[in-house]
Amino acid sequence: MNSIDIIGLVKSYPDFTLGPIDLHVPRGAIVGLVGENGAGKSTTIRLILGLLTPDAGQVNVLGEPATPSNSAPRERIGVVFDDISLPSVFTVANAAKFGQRLYRNWDERAFGEYCQRFNLSATKKVSELSRGMRMKLGLAIALSHNAELLIFDEATSGLDPVVRDEVLDIMLEFIQDPTHSILFSGSSQMRVWVGVS
Repeated sequence: MNSIDIIGLVKSYPDFTLGPIDLHVPRGAIVGLVGENGAGKSTTIRLILGLLTPDAGQVNVLGEPATPSNSAPRERIGVVFDDISLPSVFTVANAAKFGQRLYRNWDERAFGEYCQRFNLSATKKVSELSRGMRMKLGLAIALSHNAELLIFDEATSGLDPVVRDEVLDIMLEFIQDPTHSILFSGSSQMRVWVGVS
């Protein structure tokens, strides 16, 4: 079974139409969604997450239809956006409580271990974290509820090479489980970093 199956997907806006596109992400694979800004990468990811309804075609994620009314697949997906969507006054400890309410399979121990690995102090506020540290906090949340699919939406753009290497290490560790998959989006500059030709 593929982690993601997209068939004939179309989403139209007044000034932009995405598709039709087909995309398949096999279990155990890392797949890059590479393109220029405005190419529709983030729209595709929102459709995969079931946050938007397609105008045509279908999207299946982890064996289930990705629709706004079906939240089940989202429980099994870890998402890292280009910046964390938490209030600036939240501390890292508050982020853990948020994750616990958001995901039924929240693993407090795993979150603590990732925070230790990333040098994220529980008392630090989101507003006090650098861009790279905010991305690491988002990654810690994404990895702490037993996700089977990780999605990076432009999360690595603009990061320094040291942080990017750390993220790559995490990706390679995650994909050691053959049931796991990763989809990441980025600009054409990302091809060099991930070795996509």
